[in-house]
Amino acid sequence: MSFTHETMLSPFTWRYGSEAMRAIWSEAYGRKLWRRLWVALAQAQHEFGLISAAQVEDLRAHQDQIDMERAHQIESEIKHDLMAEVKTFAEQCPIGGGIIHLGATSMDIEDNATAIRLGESLDLLIQGLWRILETLIDLIDTHADHVCIAFTHLQPAALTTLGYRLANYGQDLLAGWEHLVQIRAELRGKGFKGAVGTSATYEHLLQGTGKNARDLETRVMSLIGLKAFGVATQTYPRRQDWRVLCALADVGMSAYRLAFDVRLLQSPPIGEWGEPFGAAQVGSSAMPFKRNPINAENVDSLARYLASLPGVAWDNAAHSLLERTLDDSANRRVILPEGFLAADEILARLERILRGLRLDERAIQRNLNLYGTFSATERLLMEAAQAGGDRQILHEVIREHSLAAWEVVGTGSPNPLVELLASDPRITHLVPAESVRRLMRLEGFIGDAPQRARELGAEIRAALGG
Repeated sequence: MSFTHETMLSPFTWRYGSEAMRAIWSEAYGRKLWRRLWVALAQAQHEFGLISAAQVEDLRAHQDQIDMERAHQIESEIKHDLMAEVKTFAEQCPIGGGIIHLGATSMDIEDNATAIRLGESLDLLIQGLWRILETLIDLIDTHADHVCIAFTHLQPAALTTLGYRLANYGQDLLAGWEHLVQIRAELRGKGFKGAVGTSATYEHLLQGTGKNARDLETRVMSLIGLKAFGVATQTYPRRQDWRVLCALADVGMSAYRLAFDVRLLQSPPIGEWGEPFGAAQVGSSAMPFKRNPINAENVDSLARYLASLPGVAWDNAAHSLLERTLDDSANRRVILPEGFLAADEILARLERILRGLRLDERAIQRNLNLYGTFSATERLLMEAAQAGGDRQILHEVIREHSLAAWEVVGTGSPNPLVELLASDPRITHLVPAESVRRLMRLEGFIGDAPQRARELGAEIRAALGG
């Protein structure tokens, strides 16, 4: 078989995901893992007196000699990919070929190989998210006191700080990182339990050796550095795939939110943030002036796809009838590699965005000047109520003046809200006009946001071991 751009190729083959992640999910690497497992099984069987050292060494000598062309040729005849690889491997091993896969069923090999791939893939994502969190720590600390307008319902609201906003994303991504670490620690392989998981074939092989199937399984799994489920059918519990993809979708969800906010803040009416934009980068084929947030849009597009995959894995787990069905096999060839490649690309793009994040101080200040005054009305409301006013009546008074001021601001004129409030006797009989003007200044009305932002940065640093 040969594949070029003259035939359909998945975008994950060449466009999305890192070379390292693609290598883990390559066909050749999968078959190397199968062979590694066959060698480990043979090694343990030799130690238990079932096969000779020469047979094991013969397998080990040819372990990495993957021949995809021959394997596909055999598969086209027998319609079984793993058995085609057994036969290809056996043809290369004149001494040990006859004992490959002794006592095993296909999923003793395939499911353990998949578990190894899951672990290696999770390691890459954990490292990638670690780098993102490190970048976020620096941004949070740098901008903990950097005042900006907050938005609720996509409308200007009260004041916050850039560091506090970033800390919200950091908190979510830290939880996602911890989720990945937890799932990585809990990964299990099927082990070596044979058809339907009863270990009957291994028990039969080991008769008279003084060893049992569990001893053999323990030894093989120690050779490959993987823990096994205590109980399995012909496969490992498909619930594991669902849990893994849920953890990936968890990270994708937090990345999606951050990227979506970058897209909103990059829009010129707000204009406060922007993702990096290369000197030669083209934003639009029709509109040369465009600076589209393509990285953030890519993150959201792939995260939306990633979010759909746990549903397929849920069906696989829920429909894993009795001891084995094969209706999960075809889609697992898609959802597992593409789930990891999508997550890998999401993290790479998100790191790119954060490392090159552009902050437009002019836009931040412009929005503060336009909308910040409205946010200060909350402070005036509390002061007037504490002076003996009726909080509900005062709320209505301030609302009336705020709506009138919005109309003026909409024409491009300066915001008249402060003077409207400072000249209203319903306010000034409780709070003198000069105090109204003082309370309506923006300085300092950010609560403990800077402190909480820095505390979250310290929490991330501690979790990462820094």
